[in-house]
Amino acid sequence: MWNLSKAALVGGIILAASLAAASEPVAAADGLAGRWNGTGTVVLPSGAAERARCRATFKKAGGRGFDMDAVCATSSLRVAQTATLQQSGPNRFSGEFLNTEYNVQGTINLTLQGDKLTAALRGGGGTAYFSLTR
Repeated sequence: MWNLSKAALVGGIILAASLAAASEPVAAADGLAGRWNGTGTVVLPSGAAERARCRATFKKAGGRGFDMDAVCATSSLRVAQTATLQQSGPNRFSGEFLNTEYNVQGTINLTLQGDKLTAALRGGGGTAYFSLTR
């Protein structure tokens, strides 16, 4: 059984994303919408790291905003999370995520480069880094 700190971190890690642009805000933002999947690393409050798989779906939420639904899993845990993101720079998005199962929230930052999306999350006492593709 996971301790609450570990579960909270994994929940925060599984979730995901950040974008805004001066020269191409619409094109970059439109590129985020859709389904993404990939792998990454979750670093627990103890400093221990675990590999994780993640699937995320991003939907336009008006203006430069997006809503995210994500499911991530390590070898011993599966969690679902949501996030609300805003474009924050060229090909970047940032926002907050929430895992209601473990009552964990935190920040999420995304960088979009073509068909590659990198995500960094912080919350529940830990961090997570993911690389996702379409």
